[in-house]
Amino acid sequence: MQITWQMLLTVCPLAALAGFVDSIAGGGGLISLPAYYLAGLPASTAAGTNKLSACMGTCLATYRYGKSGKIDWRVGAFAGLGSFIASVLGVLVMKQLSDAAIRMLVMCCLPIAAVFTLRGHNSAQERRAFSNHAIMWISLCIGCAIGFYDGLVGPGTGTFLILLFVNIFGLDDVTASGTAKVPNLCSNIAALTSLFIAGDVLWMLGLPAGLCSMAGAALGSKLTVQKGSKFIRGMMLTVLILLLVKMITDMLQ
Repeated sequence: MQITWQMLLTVCPLAALAGFVDSIAGGGGLISLPAYYLAGLPASTAAGTNKLSACMGTCLATYRYGKSGKIDWRVGAFAGLGSFIASVLGVLVMKQLSDAAIRMLVMCCLPIAAVFTLRGHNSAQERRAFSNHAIMWISLCIGCAIGFYDGLVGPGTGTFLILLFVNIFGLDDVTASGTAKVPNLCSNIAALTSLFIAGDVLWMLGLPAGLCSMAGAALGSKLTVQKGSKFIRGMMLTVLILLLVKMITDMLQ
C-alpha cells in the first residue's frame, strides 16, 4: 500500500494523543486504531500497524514508570506472561474474522471501554494482602483474559488492566497504570510478531506514528507520576465521540 502525506497527517497526531492518553489512563487504542481505519487501512493491516506504534509508546512509558518505581513487578511479570501467550491466540482468532466483523467488534467496544475509562476508580482503597502464590495465579488469569482481548480487538486493554489491578489488588492509580504497562507491552509484542509474520504491518506508516506515540507517552507518564490521571477523561470522551461518529458515517456511505 502506498503511504501518502494525508495518511501520515491523519495517523501521526492521533498516535501522539493515543500515546499520551494510554500512558495515563490506558485506552490509547481507542484513539489510534480508529485513526488507522480513517487512513483507509484494512482491519488486519490497521491492527498490525497499530501494534507497532503502540509497542513503541508503551515501551517508553514502561521504562519511565519503572524508573520512577511505579510498577508492581510481582503482578506485572505474571500478568505479562499470560498476556503474551493469550495475545497470540487472540490474533489467530482475529485473522479468521472478516474486516466487517472486526470493525463491528471495535465499534461495540469503543463505548464500553469509554464508560469504564470515564467511570474511574477509588484511588483511596487499601492494598489487599495476597500470598505470592495467589498473586501469581490471579495475575496470570488477568493477563490471559486481557491479552486475548488485546490480540482479538485491542482498544481499551490498558484501561481494563488498570481497573482490574485497582479493584482486585488495591493498587493506587499511578502504580496500577505503571504495572498495566508490563502486560500491555507483552501482549503488544506478541500480537505484533504474529501480525508481522502475516505481512500485516506497514512499517513506513507505523514507525513515524510510533515516534509520535513515544513523544506522547513521555509527556503523559511524566504528568501521571506528578498529578494522576483524572484530568484526561474529558478530553478522551470528546475524541471518542468524534471518532465514533466518523466511523459510523464512513460505514453508512
